[in-house]
Amino acid sequence: MATTTAAVEDPIERIERLAAENAVVIFSISTCCMCHAIKRLFCGMGVNPTVHELDEDPRGGEMEKALMTLLGTSSAVPVVFIGGKLVGAMDRVMASHISGTLVPLLKDAGALWL
Repeated sequence: MATTTAAVEDPIERIERLAAENAVVIFSISTCCMCHAIKRLFCGMGVNPTVHELDEDPRGGEMEKALMTLLGTSSAVPVVFIGGKLVGAMDRVMASHISGTLVPLLKDAGALWL
């Protein structure tokens, strides 16, 4: 029964489920330079994000459209979730990093211990 549910799972529900499974989740496209930059940012901070490469997922196109809907933008990646909550795309993550609010978010989610 579970496989049937997964096969018809709504893309937004799937995104929310995947985002809730780990402290930091990035939805990415493997050839996207902005996605690479955001992954390097987190790794450089000592955070080990879970990355879902949409171009390597059979339902990645549906998920990408759902992410655009969630963000209200025309570009879907990279999209970052911390502690199961949507942080946003590159601009929101960088603004949070610059303002000093990113580290507390990561600590609260259990992704950063320092």
